[in-house]
Amino acid sequence: MAKETKFIDVILPLSVPNLFTYRLPFELNDDIQIGQRAVVPFGKGGKLYSALVKYIHTTPPREYQAKYVESLLDDRPIVNEQQLKHWNWIAEYYIANPGDVFNAALPGALKLASETKLVLNTDFDKDAIKGLTDNEYLIYEALEVRHLLNLQEISEILDVKNVHKFVKSLIEKRIIVVEEELKRKFKPKIIQYIRLSKFANDEKNLKQIFDNLERANKQLETLMSFIHISNRYNKPVEVKKIELQNSTQVTSSLINEMVKKNIFEVYDVTVDRIGKSNTELIGEKTLNEHQLKAYDEIKESFKSKDVVLLHGVTGSGKTEIYIKLIQETIEQGKQVLYLLPEIALTTQLITRLQKVFGEVIGVYHSKFNENERVEVWNKVLDFKGIVSSKFQIVMGARSALFLPFSKLGLIIIDEENETSFKQYHPAPRYNARDAAIILANIHQAKVLMGSATPAVETYWNATQNKYGLVTLNKRHGGVQLPEVLCADIKEASRKKLMKSHFSPLLMELMEAAFKNKEQVILFQNRRGYAPFLLCEECGHVPECNNCDVSLTYHKFANILKCHYCGTNKKMPTTCAACGSARVTLKGFGTEQIEEELPLFFPKIKVARMDADTTRVKNSYHQLISDFEDGVTDVLVGTQMVTKGLDFDNVSVVGILNADNMLNFPDFRAFERSYQLMSQVSGRAGRKSKRGKVVVQTYDPYHPIIRQVINHDYLGMYEDEIVQRKKYKYPPFYRLIYFSFQHKDKEVLNAGTAEFTNELRAKFGDRVLGPEFPVISRIKNLYIKNTMLKVEREVSTIKTRELIMQVKNNFEAFSKYKSIRITIDVDPM
Repeated sequence: MAKETKFIDVILPLSVPNLFTYRLPFELNDDIQIGQRAVVPFGKGGKLYSALVKYIHTTPPREYQAKYVESLLDDRPIVNEQQLKHWNWIAEYYIANPGDVFNAALPGALKLASETKLVLNTDFDKDAIKGLTDNEYLIYEALEVRHLLNLQEISEILDVKNVHKFVKSLIEKRIIVVEEELKRKFKPKIIQYIRLSKFANDEKNLKQIFDNLERANKQLETLMSFIHISNRYNKPVEVKKIELQNSTQVTSSLINEMVKKNIFEVYDVTVDRIGKSNTELIGEKTLNEHQLKAYDEIKESFKSKDVVLLHGVTGSGKTEIYIKLIQETIEQGKQVLYLLPEIALTTQLITRLQKVFGEVIGVYHSKFNENERVEVWNKVLDFKGIVSSKFQIVMGARSALFLPFSKLGLIIIDEENETSFKQYHPAPRYNARDAAIILANIHQAKVLMGSATPAVETYWNATQNKYGLVTLNKRHGGVQLPEVLCADIKEASRKKLMKSHFSPLLMELMEAAFKNKEQVILFQNRRGYAPFLLCEECGHVPECNNCDVSLTYHKFANILKCHYCGTNKKMPTTCAACGSARVTLKGFGTEQIEEELPLFFPKIKVARMDADTTRVKNSYHQLISDFEDGVTDVLVGTQMVTKGLDFDNVSVVGILNADNMLNFPDFRAFERSYQLMSQVSGRAGRKSKRGKVVVQTYDPYHPIIRQVINHDYLGMYEDEIVQRKKYKYPPFYRLIYFSFQHKDKEVLNAGTAEFTNELRAKFGDRVLGPEFPVISRIKNLYIKNTMLKVEREVSTIKTRELIMQVKNNFEAFSKYKSIRITIDVDPM
């Protein structure tokens, strides 16, 4: 009987529009499955890639001779049918290539290519070497000598064309790692603990030690404190070294001295990267009457709607409702995905949920290194529907959307209005909120979106009966919403009452808070010390050489820095244009606030939270825990301080410059300003007494400021929806942005005019532009934008087809091939 010739269509991890067809060797006919990875050659040099099998068939390609598949990497599919459907939708809707979605979805360690660079894992278990095959050992030895090898070089060393299976095995054994991951290595947090040495743990020896320490008072006191804290004679607990030091006010050197005397041992505990919690589990909290009413309404809405919006004010206890719904879902043997806008900003929430669900909940995001992400991927893939399995609940940022769920029952999208759910670069430029709704539809799961300030589009969908709508407008525990006060800085400046950037009202409230041992949050949505430097003689402002933007002064490093390309230069003492020494800093950022506040309140401790202070792993967690523990009195920050934080002792919040946000040139500026000010206001007075919020502005009667003061979300929504309808913006129209980049301004002008005219021929007056944006050059590339407004009811498939026709025709012009085109559907 003749063997059947099979072909496979694969998704390559490259930004190419089509699938590629390969011929399957006969010996692999019985092993092939959709969703497996196959090692295939591609391109001129026959470079090998690990591609994903999407279709299996018997039809050879017409346009080219199909090459043979080198091998299969997996014994089973690593991507399931539901994922492939979801990928199709993302590629279609966001006008992206299948390879772009493949790259966004899979961890890098699952996408090996000839150029992939590999290094030895510094933390690998030496015993693992004993189990290596000859070829694996050769790779290990070569890496010991050369430190860094790519797949091509490994292939030459082994004299074997296909080395993927050996490399895959070494990665799984944790002996080697993909080099890219080292740049983003997510070092686990190490905490030092203290215990009695083996000798001191014996009761007879311990009595002798107490006798010997009679004259060493401080050491005796430390030992007694340890016995007390460790609860030695009841239910012993672990004791942190820092906790013991603080309890007796001793230094680390004294404890080290006791280690030398064989009294103590110091040991390290790694805080698990996947957030393993040593905390004893607590039960669910009982919902109050308002939460219970909201919960019942959600359950009722889920009978007829797949998506429900929970519009709950800050501090209303939305999380407790989420917990109850999660509990019900996992008891049915289904999986839960809990999406958060930014995983780095959710330390408190993760800890809170781990106390309820323990190891059933796992965390996944792009800051994990590649091996860690593969580990999570495999655990989700292995889920068999057993209640309380590990990783039955996954909490993560937008990348968690791509995990291989098989029995998804519920998706929770917390703070659904956040722009962080939008992927900006590279493609696919998807919105995780919208993509999650499609994912839930594929799995026939439910979606609950929660926000104190929902996106206008989401709220409109709820009012149109597309989504269910549940409102929770009472704060938990009967705490009132904060009192929002307006400080007119125009008037205060005229009367010379301003103290630096602080109005008299804010100064008065801060002083009262510090007297009562309460904390303050100050919000200024601009990092650095000052936004620009100005020569008072000739008006010259130093600008970036690569971008059309002024340089920001950072006092800590004494440099002028570009926030777009990272270029920096030393702070000049004279004007570069006219030589005058009359150069002055204008405006203010978080760095300046941090420096100036202690001049008025010398005894307080100020911390700053922005992109500059949270670059280092764990720095964010340290800032949060210091503020929670009362180590710092004031937290100064950018919009990082507005998101998902819950502090008991904050009584005053200051918004230092509301006008910057309101005057931003974007149709969503008013909506965003309202959301940001409301969110930061929600940090005040969350547990006991009513908090106070001071909004500093030159325009105290601006409609948005009044709406923030009155906590009037509906007023803001109604104003916005009228404007959106009038000027053809979402939710009534879909927006598609086309961004063009080129180093030559003239080529860019000609190319964008050509493209836009072609687009206008297809879509008529729905096309606007091309125009230069506010910042028209970044990294020496000029930028020009065109906007397409399409009615909601117009077919997305037809729209995509017309756009791709224009794009393909445009790219056929050789003179325009060097113009970089970016397409962004539903830009934020």
